[in-house]
Amino acid sequence: MPQIRINELNIHYNDNQHTGRCVVLLHGWGQNKEMMEPIEQQFKNDFRVINLDLPGFGASDVPFKPWGVYEYTDFLKDFLQELNVDTPILIAHSFGARLAIIFASRYPTQKLILTGAAGIKPKRSLGYHVRVRTYKMAKIVFMLPGLNKHQESMRKFFGSSDYRAISGIMRQSFVKIVNEDLTPLLTKIACPTLLIWGERDDATPLWMGKLMEKKISDAGLVIFEDDDHYAYWNQIIRFNRIVDAFLMDEKENM
Repeated sequence: MPQIRINELNIHYNDNQHTGRCVVLLHGWGQNKEMMEPIEQQFKNDFRVINLDLPGFGASDVPFKPWGVYEYTDFLKDFLQELNVDTPILIAHSFGARLAIIFASRYPTQKLILTGAAGIKPKRSLGYHVRVRTYKMAKIVFMLPGLNKHQESMRKFFGSSDYRAISGIMRQSFVKIVNEDLTPLLTKIACPTLLIWGERDDATPLWMGKLMEKKISDAGLVIFEDDDHYAYWNQIIRFNRIVDAFLMDEKENM
C-alpha cells in the first residue's frame, strides 16, 4: 500500500495510476478507506482512483493538534497537489462530504457525489438543549475536589457514540468539526452534484439532502427508500450503477 508524507504526517492510500480523470474517495468519521473499496473496485478500470485513509483514521498518522474541517480540507488540497491531481471528481460519505463541500466551493472540481453528507447544522430538540444545559452544570460539579477524577466518565455519558469512541486529539477535532455549519458554502459549488441519501438516515436526516439539492445550483437527489446513513454501502450495486451513469460523460471524453 503506497504511503506519502504530507505536512509531517504519513498517509496511506491506494492509487491505481490510471491515465483517466481522477476520482478521489473520502470516507466518513471513524471509518477508513476499506469502506470505499467497493467504489474503488467499480471505477478503477475507467478512472484513476485515489482512496485514502484520512489523517487520524486507518493506517494514517493522527494530526499533531486538533483539526477542524478547514484544516482537513487544506490537507486534502496539499495531498492532491503532491499527487499532481487537479479538478478531481470527489465521491464522499458523511464526514468526508464536509471536506468535499469546502473543496468544491474553493477549488476547481469536475463533479461531486455526496452520500449521507454531513455539514449542515442539525435542528435541535428541546431534549437536546436540556441535555446540553445539564452537561454544562455537571462539568462545574465534577470540577470539585474528590469528583474531578470522574470527569472522563461524565463526558462519555453525555457524549455521542462517535465522541465516546475516541480520545485525545481526535476527540478535540470531532468537537470542532461537528460545530461547523457549511450551509453558506453550498451556493458556491458550481460543479454538477449528485446527492444519494437513505430515506431513514438518522445521522444526516433526509431534509439535509433536500436542502443541499436546493442550495447547490446544479444538483440532483436520489433517495434510497427505507435505508439509513450507510445506504451507499447497504445498496452498493445500486449506488455504483447510479454513479456510473452520472460519470458516463467523463469516461466518453477521456
